[in-house]
Amino acid sequence: MIITFGLLALFFAAVVSVLQRNRAVDQSFTDYAVGGRAFGARYQAMSFLNTWYPGSMFTAFGALSVTAGVMSFYVLSYSLLTVVLLFVLARPVWIWGKAYDLRTQGDLFALRYGSRHIRTVAALIGLVSGLPWLVLGMQALGNLFQAMSLGAFSFSTSVVVGVLVIALRQVWTVRMGMRGGVISDYLQGIVAYLGGGLMLVGLIVWLMVARGSTLSTLDPQMFAIPSFGSKEGPLYLFALMFTGALGGWCWPYIFVRLFTADGVHSLKKSAALAVPLTFLFGVVLLIFGMLASKVPEAVAKPDDVWFIVSQQAGGLVLLGLAGVVLLAASMGHTDGNIQAYGAQLANDLVGNYVQLDQKRMIVIAKVGMLILTLLASWLATLTLPALFSLAVLFYQGIIQLAVPQFLGIFWKRGNRQGAFAGMILGFVTAVGLEFAYGGHLPFGYGLTSGCFGLVVNLLLYVSCAYLLPHSTDERRRIEELFDIVQARKGIQAGIDPRPRAALA
Repeated sequence: MIITFGLLALFFAAVVSVLQRNRAVDQSFTDYAVGGRAFGARYQAMSFLNTWYPGSMFTAFGALSVTAGVMSFYVLSYSLLTVVLLFVLARPVWIWGKAYDLRTQGDLFALRYGSRHIRTVAALIGLVSGLPWLVLGMQALGNLFQAMSLGAFSFSTSVVVGVLVIALRQVWTVRMGMRGGVISDYLQGIVAYLGGGLMLVGLIVWLMVARGSTLSTLDPQMFAIPSFGSKEGPLYLFALMFTGALGGWCWPYIFVRLFTADGVHSLKKSAALAVPLTFLFGVVLLIFGMLASKVPEAVAKPDDVWFIVSQQAGGLVLLGLAGVVLLAASMGHTDGNIQAYGAQLANDLVGNYVQLDQKRMIVIAKVGMLILTLLASWLATLTLPALFSLAVLFYQGIIQLAVPQFLGIFWKRGNRQGAFAGMILGFVTAVGLEFAYGGHLPFGYGLTSGCFGLVVNLLLYVSCAYLLPHSTDERRRIEELFDIVQARKGIQAGIDPRPRAALA
């Protein structure tokens, strides 16, 4: 254990050292919530990856590739589509963010639809939907610390240790806000996805040479995908990829990445950097899992495939490095969640109804982040058998933000009535169907409850757009918003922020 825990401690100390050297006093809530919109393409790309890919990529999706084969590649497909959407969203969202000092996803909703209350609805959907995933991310560290202890810790003890470590890491998240998150994401992303990717390549070679495992030797069932007559249904893969790609930019901790860049060019360049990194990392991880299906120990405990194969290939040193990689990925995802939700608590909930100065906004965000860390840490130590089902259920809910978000950014006709009705009833439809049928709709041909919620959402949004046309003043206000995007093409930091009163 000295080797494995020693490597984890060295990495943790390196992250803290980097953060301590880059401490700065935030002059405003914008500095705290979006890092002063100061980061270039490389930081943006790593920040996106380290927030997007959780540590469970190596455990949950590693296990899925061991057991389901090519089916697991849906995560790579929707991840690439999510990066493509980054390129599409970059200009309008960043320009509005700079021009109107937007700090959260809720701010964009308030600006586009001229309602402060829609900021609250969007924030609540994000918070409720994200909490189970945050707790699951903390629990995933149980696999890490159990493996690092060489089985000496029970799983429950390992979860407690993991929660304590990740909770300690949040001290710097609370103190430094988004600036600390992006800076640490750069180091953590290099370790997790470049270092982890190189490790995966080496493990693939070892599996082929030492274990004789190649794609041609795998069970043909590893290459099967759902079709007519299958339990999942013929549209199952489409539903996973479609809702996955849309849902990516519905998560508040992902959406805020659009506000942290120093310009549109940096955002687009970060997408260009993220595409090959996403592709290469995803391919080697999933192929590694498929080849590891020839390792009996990995088949018996697929969630531990990353640790089992690493230890077999390189002993305790490689096992310790595998732990460092997973910890790096887990840190970024957890930090991103807590930072974004803390900013939403201060900006979209408390600050939406109580007049606060900049310092008080920062204090409330820090307190909110501390409370959220303690709550998630406590929940992670409990035995909650339905937690994963709740996480899946609320994923179907979070994607209901997609209709008013994407159509609102690119279509002038949408109005606040349609946005409210679509989001709320779409959320109720998706969650209700998930409760009623447990994720397998007998009439859906593989479509998920979230897809049906999106249909209801879209119908209501479009219907309201045509049945309740904008007033003259509202039409003029929206035209001005879209004119700013066109007028500012190619212009970056030279946009002077307008009063935030224009948001609602």
